[in-house]
Amino acid sequence: MKSRWSDSEFATVVDGYVGKGINRDLAIRTYTTRLLGGDPELVLHGGGNTSVKTTFTDMDGTAVDVLCVKGSGWDMGTIEPPGLPAVRLDPLKAMVGFDTLSDDDMVMLQRRLLMDPAAPNPSVEAILHAILPFRHIDHTHANAIVSLTNQPHGEDLVRELFPDSIIVPYVMPGFVLAKACDAAFRANPKGDGMILLKHGIFTWSADPREAYEAMIAKIDRAEKRLAKGRAKPFKSAAIPAGIADAADIAPILRGAIAIEGAVEGVPKRFVLEHRAGEKVLDFCNAENVGSLTRRGNATPEHVLHIKRFGVALPAPLADDLDGWARTVREAVAAYQAEYKAYFERNNQRAGGGKRMLDAMPRVFYVAGMGLFAAGAARKNALVAADVAEATIDVITKAEGIESFEALSEADLFDIEYWSLEQAKLAKQLERPLSRQVAVVTGGAGGLGLAVAEALKAEGAEIALIDIAEEALEREAKRLGGIGVACDVTDPAVVDAAIAKIVDRYGGIDILISNAGAAFQGKLVEVDEATFRKAFDLNFWSHHYVARAVVKVMRRQGTGGALVFNVSKQAVNPGADFGPYGTSKAALMALMRQYAVEHGGDGITSNAVNADRIRTGLMTDKMVLERSKARGVTPEAYMRGNLVGREVTGADVAAAFVHLAKARTSTGAVISVDGGNVAAMMR
Repeated sequence: MKSRWSDSEFATVVDGYVGKGINRDLAIRTYTTRLLGGDPELVLHGGGNTSVKTTFTDMDGTAVDVLCVKGSGWDMGTIEPPGLPAVRLDPLKAMVGFDTLSDDDMVMLQRRLLMDPAAPNPSVEAILHAILPFRHIDHTHANAIVSLTNQPHGEDLVRELFPDSIIVPYVMPGFVLAKACDAAFRANPKGDGMILLKHGIFTWSADPREAYEAMIAKIDRAEKRLAKGRAKPFKSAAIPAGIADAADIAPILRGAIAIEGAVEGVPKRFVLEHRAGEKVLDFCNAENVGSLTRRGNATPEHVLHIKRFGVALPAPLADDLDGWARTVREAVAAYQAEYKAYFERNNQRAGGGKRMLDAMPRVFYVAGMGLFAAGAARKNALVAADVAEATIDVITKAEGIESFEALSEADLFDIEYWSLEQAKLAKQLERPLSRQVAVVTGGAGGLGLAVAEALKAEGAEIALIDIAEEALEREAKRLGGIGVACDVTDPAVVDAAIAKIVDRYGGIDILISNAGAAFQGKLVEVDEATFRKAFDLNFWSHHYVARAVVKVMRRQGTGGALVFNVSKQAVNPGADFGPYGTSKAALMALMRQYAVEHGGDGITSNAVNADRIRTGLMTDKMVLERSKARGVTPEAYMRGNLVGREVTGADVAAAFVHLAKARTSTGAVISVDGGNVAAMMR
């Protein structure tokens, strides 16, 4: 491992913050923290912490010695100065003198010492940072260090490799760890760093660069020791020919771990992330992968993202997906039963006051395919996948020397059910469409984009399909989703687009089939080509997309929602709109047929019947033309309904969202037109 220190970047970051009134030591600490956090070999997603001891000026003008330490919820790779809250140093150090201190009391006392009462909670290791008499302290969970310590003779390995460092046996993070490290440091105050077995490493210095580069040097030494081990410690099993694609099996996995919700027909789903790099495949294809996946976590906090271990699965054959799906369901059922037993015996040991979390696995290791990681949202799935990859890296390197040995079951339970983590989970609120994946065709603008924005606001993961590539890329990025350029009138292109979305999220739960165009003309005058284009876009494309999505939904086995954009022309045809009205009428029939054929799969199929909406389809020019034809002003034309109000895209989007969430409505049409007697469905 090499130092990534840059004097020019250091000056830019530090001077920039100092120019905004930020304490210089805090500005320096922000730069060095990002250096560490930017390397996934050192820390991942909130892991690790750093600190600096400095002086702040209190409200009365007096100088106060403080510890600026990483705050809870901040990621080292992207941290800003507010992510390093200042805590009064002397009383913080004095807390180590308590004989015992509960986690909740520790957090409460640390909050009392904050210079800014609105700042985030200081790290649970703040007391440890305070008692070490060094200005800059760095703490990481480096893969290389954990690979050395997490094996039967790990302590011997690190003592040999780092004879001048302080070695601390594993204890629970927080106050107990601070006490243990305080005693270890007092016994060896000249140590050049501290290694926590099966946890991580501390380095320190009065100089920020020296503290950082001491960390890098130790990791480099550990990596060179690991390089002497076997690079390929696993014997690969034979992978059969004809295995399925990831897009074929991800919905099966996703459906198998969906949790039955409190309301029938509203399961709690997960989003998936697939990884298939060389190291991942070597691990997943190992003959003993079943044993490897049950070894446990690389570092304690990883249990919060991927639980104690994952599930190993055989390679899925493309011609026997039903058989493979049964294997998956059996494996998940066995995992759940084992998890419940694990909870019960450890909850009893811990006093019986814990409430069991869900018992679903978070990672599948599939032979020939790689790993699939699950999370409540895409960002959580990405975190779980990163942690799983780091676990594979640690296990591989440890097995190359001797064998990987994780923390005990009891230690991992104590982290998974730590009161501080339970408190964080209790504060997490999910929106109505959280954990669901929504596809919107014609989603790069107009009504489709309005619907996508409304679905996003309700918590859904968004996939936009459109033919306008530039707008598609821009809007998908803005919504934090995926944009797939697609000609929806080409069934092969549609199938590929849906597969790409499934590759991204693991499945699909909602389809907003919105793409369309208003083809005009009299039936006896319009040319056949125009008529066919109208049906290609306004009927056939909806069938192609719905057909592909329904196949995914059926593999998941958790139901889903289809919502089609039908025009009032389907029930109240207008002159000179023959191709449009007839194709939309056919679309309404298509919607009802899907309702009939797939209600038994838990899939609803409904439609929104809107009229006179200013979108890319109904431009200001068209409004002017239609109003002139009726002898009214454009405003009167747009308000020409029973309630006398113009219907907006937001009004229509709300109807789409309602039908996406509706459990017991199928084959229904909601009219959003302000009231048009001729277009009323009943």
